[in-house]
Amino acid sequence: MVALRLAFGRRKNGYELIHHSDRGLQYCSEEYQLLLKRAQIKPSMTEKYDPYQNAVAERVNGILKDEFDLERGFAHHLEAVAVISESVGIYNSQRPHLSCHYLTPEQMHRQSKLQVKKWKKKTSNTKALEV
Repeated sequence: MVALRLAFGRRKNGYELIHHSDRGLQYCSEEYQLLLKRAQIKPSMTEKYDPYQNAVAERVNGILKDEFDLERGFAHHLEAVAVISESVGIYNSQRPHLSCHYLTPEQMHRQSKLQVKKWKKKTSNTKALEV
């Protein structure tokens, strides 16, 4: 909650905020949800508890912020819509992706020979001890 309170101090007035998270206990707590409500921040959560689902969203958000400078803020809503739309277009049609064999997502969807690389979910290699 300390990080959320610090973020309140950096918030720019006039912008609707959405707080996306996994379904961790700290985010579902009544105290945390009340804090969001008081700050007029809309809560959003993954459909089911899946930390990998959140990681994908974080990766895409990170790329958009870091590579396309979307963290800088915008003068008004229409500017944000235009810049984000342009960035997503570049992301899909001009930026090669490792998981697409260094093709763009559009190129990957148009071809039929290669398959998107699937990254394995972490699994435990711990075996039960025999007694």
